Amino acid sequence: MTGARHADVVGTGSALPERVVTNDYFESLVETSDEWIRDRTGIRARHFATDGENTSDLATRAATNALQTAGVAAGQVDVIVCATLTPDNPIPAAAVRVQQKLGLSCPAFDVNAACAGFSYGMSVGTAFIESGHAETVVVIGAEILSRVLDMTDRSTCILFGDGAGAVVLRPAEAPGVIGTVLGADGNAADILLIPAGGSAMPASAETVAARDHAIRMPNGKEVFKRAVREMASACRELLEKSGYTSDDVDLLIPHQANARIMNAVADRLGIGGDRAVVDVAEVGNTSAASIPIALDRAWRAGRVKQGGLVLLTSFGAGLAWGATLLRWTTPEPAR
Repeated sequence: MTGARHADVVGTGSALPERVVTNDYFESLVETSDEWIRDRTGIRARHFATDGENTSDLATRAATNALQTAGVAAGQVDVIVCATLTPDNPIPAAAVRVQQKLGLSCPAFDVNAACAGFSYGMSVGTAFIESGHAETVVVIGAEILSRVLDMTDRSTCILFGDGAGAVVLRPAEAPGVIGTVLGADGNAADILLIPAGGSAMPASAETVAARDHAIRMPNGKEVFKRAVREMASACRELLEKSGYTSDDVDLLIPHQANARIMNAVADRLGIGGDRAVVDVAEVGNTSAASIPIALDRAWRAGRVKQGGLVLLTSFGAGLAWGATLLRWTTPEPAR
């Protein structure tokens, strides 16, 4: 390859557990209803992993599907990057489990930026390609959030689901990954967190009894406000840096937090609903997995057109956020 090296997305894949959990499930657990959940989040159902099904299992399935889509053999993979806040174990990394299950010996590691993890993972994977340190990188977002939920906390338990999505990056002469913007604000770290399980609050009988190993969102209104503001701001910054405007965007794929947040981001950017992917209804919020799942499902549905400009944006605990701009080169799937 002559000239500058660029990274290109050449394949996508996703995986969802078979178990489907509808909103009715939560009516016996907290004060809620199907109508209440749908009105406030747009979510009708989500997938929960079954016993014995781990984050690395979903991640491996998504990676395998992405490699098949790309027409790339698993043995060609040089690096695996997995974005997750729910690895199988604190150590080793979920990516190492994926590497093992794929029968590989390449470098493999996790990144944790919560729901913004896929944006961070894409930045890392792109850097490997652009620098010439790798020819094939698999970037995965994978979560089993059902195991870090407090089913007595209505503000969080209704939102999240399990799943994984992946992309395959390869070098190209023209930029497929046009650019990335990342951000974080640790001053707001405590408005969305899992309190226990780390060195600050090690696991104990008391932390388990208090359900401190579950996701906590003490200030949901602030999370909503910051999510809309930071995702829209990151998108504007990236578009301006790359020489484009919102009018040039063919498809916006935001982190699938809830429909109200996504629609608010699209409205701020002046992107109509026909150009925005809101795929939360049957999947829920799958954190770092949400963007690659939505991207794969949109591509398979024919919404991601070859040559189109695709804008991805995310927001999560940290607080952390990001945006990635793609020129889509993969042909539409065969019908």
